[in-house]
Amino acid sequence: MTDPRIDPEIATAVARLEADGWLPMRRETVAEARRVYRDLALARRGDAVTEVGSVHDDVVSDAVTGTDVAVRVYEPASARQEVTVVWLHGGGWVLGDLETGDASARRVCTHLGATVVSVDYRLAPEHPHPAPLTDAHAALRWAAARRPSDRLVVAGDSAGAGLAAGTALLARDWGPQLDAQLLLYPGLDPSMASASVAENADGPFLTRADLEWFWERYLPDPALRHDPSVALPEAAGDLRDVAAAVVATAELDPLRDEGRAHADALEAAGVAVRRLEGGGLVHGYFGLAVASSEARAEGDRALDALRDLLTG
Repeated sequence: MTDPRIDPEIATAVARLEADGWLPMRRETVAEARRVYRDLALARRGDAVTEVGSVHDDVVSDAVTGTDVAVRVYEPASARQEVTVVWLHGGGWVLGDLETGDASARRVCTHLGATVVSVDYRLAPEHPHPAPLTDAHAALRWAAARRPSDRLVVAGDSAGAGLAAGTALLARDWGPQLDAQLLLYPGLDPSMASASVAENADGPFLTRADLEWFWERYLPDPALRHDPSVALPEAAGDLRDVAAAVVATAELDPLRDEGRAHADALEAAGVAVRRLEGGGLVHGYFGLAVASSEARAEGDRALDALRDLLTG
């Protein structure tokens, strides 16, 4: 039975994804899950590619770890604002790449008039925590050195938003100076103990079984589930001086309550926070803009809130 709270266009889109075999996100093998996730991202984008001024690929050579991290840099077609956004794609720390993050990076670039650096961070299970977080921080340092006068933002959706939140902590402690963070329905709590996980265990779109599949691969060592750079509830008492944040949640998302709790903790630490609640929306709505006018509008509101943080 369809939840009466759900946006009708979102309900139609999710039903179509299920009928066409795109869901669930977890699969028998990681390779199959990655293929399906990538094919879905490209199918949703279709030929409707948002035009930007320029796009080029680059490599971040991290002297700390000795690894190379691929990035894709987007420049706006219109007058560029003095803002660089480091974008971290979603996909449960297991799925996704520069192609699956392309549409979102283009949207952020054009909406804000900002340079966007999309990061192809290493994925679990081959590279569990802290490798993706290390790559995110390396890309942030690279972006800051590239345009040191820009206001610097770390942003992401889902697992990428969880990485963004962890990167904001690293930036506070180790640099570079960060001006804001944009967290779109972030994954922050490997305990999966919140009420919203139970309430939305069967979705729509993201399920508890999906979450378990992702967390098991990202954090194979149970001790890592208490690392405050990934389990943000563990860091709730140590968020002072973290960059100002936009925290966007979705009403029908298993991750809703951990996002709300993180916003509460940031505010308690004296951090400026802009909240968006995403009434009637589901996890992943930023990528469902073509399917739902309300999803599109809520994503725009999140980007507008980020702009307000940077200019206010």
